Amino acid sequence: MLDDFFIRALVAGIGIAFVAGPLGCFVVWRRLSYFGDTLAHSALLGVTIAYSLEFNIAVSIFLISSVIALILIQLQRKTNLPSDALLGLLAHSSLAVGLVVIGFLTFIRFDIMGLLFGDILAVNKKDLFIIWFGGALILITLKIIWKPLFASTVNYELAEAEGLNPDRAKAVFTVLLAAIIAISIKLVGVLLITGMLIIPTAMARNLSDNPQKMVIFSIIGGLLSVIIGLFSSLEFNTPSGPSIIAAALVLFIFSLLKVKQTIQLKN
Repeated sequence: MLDDFFIRALVAGIGIAFVAGPLGCFVVWRRLSYFGDTLAHSALLGVTIAYSLEFNIAVSIFLISSVIALILIQLQRKTNLPSDALLGLLAHSSLAVGLVVIGFLTFIRFDIMGLLFGDILAVNKKDLFIIWFGGALILITLKIIWKPLFASTVNYELAEAEGLNPDRAKAVFTVLLAAIIAISIKLVGVLLITGMLIIPTAMARNLSDNPQKMVIFSIIGGLLSVIIGLFSSLEFNTPSGPSIIAAALVLFIFSLLKVKQTIQLKN
C-alpha cells in the first residue's frame, strides 16, 4: 500500500500535468521559454514576501509574477533593449532581490532546496485544492482565449486585422503563466518549473503532426513524467522534483527515435 503523502503527490502532479501541457505548447510555439524562466525566478521573491507578511504563498507568487510580466511589457514599449536582455535583467534581478530578502529574514527558517527544486511529497489537502481549482480556472480561461492566442501565434498581423485583439490574449496568457507557476512551485521548485512546461511539450512536438495532437501528447508526456518520476523517487530515494524532470527528459530522448525513423523513411 502507498502512503497518503505519496497519493497526494500523485494527485497533485497529475493536476499540474493537465495544465502544463496546453500552456507549454504555447510557450514553445511563441518561443517564450526564457520568459517562463523569468517568471519562475521571480517566484522566489514572491515566496519571501509571503513569509515576511504571513501571506498565502501561491497568491503572493501569482501577484509578483504578474507584476514582473507587466513590468516587462512596459519596458519593451519604453526602451530599445532586446527582449532577451530585458528578460535576463528581470530574471536575475528578482532572484537576487529574493535571496537578499531571505538574508534579512533571519527569524524564519527557509528550506532553500525545497524552494529551488520543490518538494511534491509535502503537499497537503489545501495544496491539492489550489492546484485542481486553480488549474481548472487556468484551462477554462485558456479555452476562452485559444482562438485569438493561436491566431496571433501563427500570424499576428492577420489576427489583428480580423479584430481578435491579440494583445489582450497575450496579456491574459502572461497572467496564466504566472498562475501555473504559482500553483506548481511547491512541486518542482523555482529552477525546474520551466522544464515541466517545455520538456513534455518538446517530446510531443517530435510525435505530433498537428497542434491538437501536440496538446494531447504534451499532457500524456507530463502525466508519464510525474508517474515515472515519483515512483523512481520512491524506489531510488532521489529528490522528487528533479526525478520528474529527469523522467521527462528520458521520454524526450525516446521521442527522438521517432524523429530519426521518420527522417530515414523520407530518405
